[in-house]
Amino acid sequence: MRGVFLDLASLAEEDLDLSAFAATVGDWRTYQATAPEQCLEHIGDAEIVVTNKVVIDDAMLRAAPAIRLICLTATGYNNVATDTAQALGIPVCNIAGYATDSVVQHVFALMLAHHTRLFDYAAAVRRGDWSRSPRFCLLDYPVRELRGMTLGIVGHGELGQGVARIAEAFGMQVLVSQRPGGTATPGRVPFDDVLRQADVLTLHVPLLDSTHHLIDARALQAMKPTALLINTARGAVVDNAALADALRRGEIGGAAIDVLDTEPPPPDHVLLADDIPNLIVTPHSAWAGRQARQNAVDETVANIRAFLAGSPRNRVV
Repeated sequence: MRGVFLDLASLAEEDLDLSAFAATVGDWRTYQATAPEQCLEHIGDAEIVVTNKVVIDDAMLRAAPAIRLICLTATGYNNVATDTAQALGIPVCNIAGYATDSVVQHVFALMLAHHTRLFDYAAAVRRGDWSRSPRFCLLDYPVRELRGMTLGIVGHGELGQGVARIAEAFGMQVLVSQRPGGTATPGRVPFDDVLRQADVLTLHVPLLDSTHHLIDARALQAMKPTALLINTARGAVVDNAALADALRRGEIGGAAIDVLDTEPPPPDHVLLADDIPNLIVTPHSAWAGRQARQNAVDETVANIRAFLAGSPRNRVV
């Protein structure tokens, strides 16, 4: 069996144990990265293709007839033409639950940084404001406790449930949104009600047609003017331009974003402008804890072994 990993560098593999790939697939090749024009060449005659973010579209699938399995080292699979894979009988397997601890701690790092004004105070100390203070402390920026706040969770899978558990430990009230546009479900709150009530709104949904720009200008206008929006899901779940406008107008209290609608973003991306207040942007790093990345490797290998044993697991196709 021949296998290839198209974008190994996306896992920052220097601190990972990758030996199981070669031990599982006899003819194993890896590429640090694969540009679109290199994709067909790098796939070659591989039967098992592993990708994180390399796009495998309809044309690529039809031009590489040896492919028997596609494995994603991520939960999202919008970079694979799944309809074509279905038509060609090619299983596509993702991984889930591998980065829960890493993502959950990142969500709370963003939440705490915003509400404790962490970056504002750190910048004030560097400017010398504390040294010039007439008192022992500097209290220029209001700090808010999480206890008693309402946390709205959109997407209550592995990650959403993990966030909910930690939120309860902080003393937050948790509201779990119904699937937007879906039928009422016991224990779930209508999406529009969550928008209106949440002090913090955190997103954990995949990018689908139904979730594209789920948080648009209308949704942002429905939120509290003090609310914080957190997105560690996919960038296009939020209308990035609408968010920039909402922050400039003070329609919401702030946003903490780990994902953008174009990655890597161009320098002039709408959410990288210098004049947007109360915005924290991190570079799609919520998932990237060392153990999470090793989990991604181990789960992908488990998917390959299950396929070779005739019992594919984690199939999205």
